[in-house]
Amino acid sequence: MNQPLVLAVDDDEDSLYLVTEVVKGSNLSCMTATDGKTALSLAQLYQPNLILLDILLPDLNGVEVLYHLRRNPQTQDIPVIAVTALAKEEDCDRVMAAGCDGYLTKPYMLDDLEDLIFRYLCFTAATA
Repeated sequence: MNQPLVLAVDDDEDSLYLVTEVVKGSNLSCMTATDGKTALSLAQLYQPNLILLDILLPDLNGVEVLYHLRRNPQTQDIPVIAVTALAKEEDCDRVMAAGCDGYLTKPYMLDDLEDLIFRYLCFTAATA
């Protein structure tokens, strides 16, 4: 059986490394992108089981990425968790309204990230 695939998207190398280590440490497969356009291409090509998406990206921001993901039949059902430094309530509301399934603000506890990953991967597996 194949391991679930997680796409981690962040333009900050340190943040991306941390997320990748948590994912790999959980015995999951991981691929990365550092910008929105690459994230959209990888999501369509590989259709990961989960996307961990930074909102502040250099080309397309996370809300724009969500817009495109949710309008593409190949990617519209992939769970997306925002992992972002945007901590204001209105930021969270805007991102969730754009189609995010979960929201985690930086800095975060590694256990919180791991819990979210497994919650959404288990939910996806249960509804498949």
